[in-house]
Amino acid sequence: MLVTLGLSAGGSSAAAGGHRTPPLPTVRVPSSAADAVAAMQPGWNLGNSLDAIPDETSWGNPPVTKALFDTVRAQGFRSVRIPVTWTDHQSATAPYTIDAAFMSRVRQVVDWALADGLYVVLDVHHDSWQWIAGMADDHDTVLARFDAIWTQVSAAFRDEPRSVLFESVNEPQFDHATDARKTRFLAELNTSFHTIVRSSGGGNAGRLLALPTLGCTPSQDLMNDLSGTMSALHDRNLVATVHYYGWYPFSVNIAGGTRFDATAQQDMTEAFARMHDTFVAQGIPVYLGEYGLLSWPDHTHPDAVERGEGLKYFEQLGHQARSAGVTTALWDPFSLLNRATLRWRDPALFAWIRSSWTTRSGTASADQVFVRKSGPITAQTLTLSPNGTAFRGLWQGGSRLLAGRDYTVSGDRLTLTAGALTRLTGDRAYGVDATLRARFSRGLPWRISVSTYDPPVLSDASGTTGSFTVPTRYRGDVLATMEARYADGSNAGQADWTPYQEFNRAFSPDYPHGGIVLTPEFLGALREGSPVTLTFHFWSGTTVTYHVTKSGGSVTGTTS
Repeated sequence: MLVTLGLSAGGSSAAAGGHRTPPLPTVRVPSSAADAVAAMQPGWNLGNSLDAIPDETSWGNPPVTKALFDTVRAQGFRSVRIPVTWTDHQSATAPYTIDAAFMSRVRQVVDWALADGLYVVLDVHHDSWQWIAGMADDHDTVLARFDAIWTQVSAAFRDEPRSVLFESVNEPQFDHATDARKTRFLAELNTSFHTIVRSSGGGNAGRLLALPTLGCTPSQDLMNDLSGTMSALHDRNLVATVHYYGWYPFSVNIAGGTRFDATAQQDMTEAFARMHDTFVAQGIPVYLGEYGLLSWPDHTHPDAVERGEGLKYFEQLGHQARSAGVTTALWDPFSLLNRATLRWRDPALFAWIRSSWTTRSGTASADQVFVRKSGPITAQTLTLSPNGTAFRGLWQGGSRLLAGRDYTVSGDRLTLTAGALTRLTGDRAYGVDATLRARFSRGLPWRISVSTYDPPVLSDASGTTGSFTVPTRYRGDVLATMEARYADGSNAGQADWTPYQEFNRAFSPDYPHGGIVLTPEFLGALREGSPVTLTFHFWSGTTVTYHVTKSGGSVTGTTS
């Protein structure tokens, strides 16, 4: 059964406590929760806007416009999650009144999305760590303030169509509480949220309500806890919501997690299997309210995650979500869609994300082939991962390379011949000399760059704990990660649980200016007067060592 809703191009901005006729969307909302959530695929997050602290533009995004939702809808998205942080727009004491102008602004943004035929998910966002986290120390106040938000939001949105969903709280957390108390607190908030919304009448009587796990973490024990809460509510219009940002070392490039390897892949596979088995297979839809990688992409810093490895992550996530029957919402704080220009910052990356919604694409063990300038050119081999497709060949621009002469394929082994690499590297200038595309029977082609390199050369330097850069001649190579150890073999740096420090947090390449920046946070964590050996790993496979010593506010660096 489908609930058919009409279309109105405009919306009103009535006072926060009143009701008005909202713009009706073109979406046809299925009556069952599972079908409705399936119709929301794919989703996108309006991150760092209405959830920014203290105001909409505080975190660098321009004000939200109707044109933004026009763009999002045109790009194939069917739902938008609109995170809202209410804290700075709500009185901090009873009766915890939400500012009428802010409520009207939230409704205006919601109405714009509805006018584009998008489903909308509305939540309580950073309030989770601002004051909800203090529930163990001030239970009654937190509960009263939380209830006040949902009482007012329920009243303001009670007449919105069923394509508007409410999500009780984003990534709930509770300080100074045992695991058992955290479980009880979240069940209490979710249950109170449910009671308030359902009792507010109007469209809220049958509105889809999304309930999170603790931290929105998809671990089995936390999903079991949420499943218990949902069973006790006896409501067929509930949705489970979790987030997924991948295996942590890979997601931020720490502890040697430079590749989307078997460990990272297994973490993803098992997470989606748990979502399916715990909820989807039991008839409860899952809305993956946020997904992505914690440190990529970020246009303000060098890539912490190597591009090809990141593409493999998004390609497989789309497949896993489809296989598990999970609806996804891409987290986008600013780094994907430029909200000033309404253009994708990296169209090729978005093409991979978009393709993953409907099909698989073949990949390979790497998207970079390095040919050493100071040595003879020899054949190089990559491992293909067809992902259910069939390999069709290699192209350079519009020209197809010749099998047998330029490359060979044996099983899943793709070998570029010495002759082809000699031609592709040309005059052997450092850097990318040629770009190939491996094409498969469906999906997007896999891009392979062929680069000339020699081992990077580092130089001695001096500086301060506030500013220190290792002079570096990259000579065509690319930095992958950095190890840091004291002379006794113990780990150095702020992440003292691993020798491999976090990309862009402890160190960062500066390719334009020929350097590797060691951050003040990393240098500040070093022991006074204790020499540290740094081992820089590059994507060619080369490693180069360097030594730094901190003395007071001064830092010296040497190659020997």
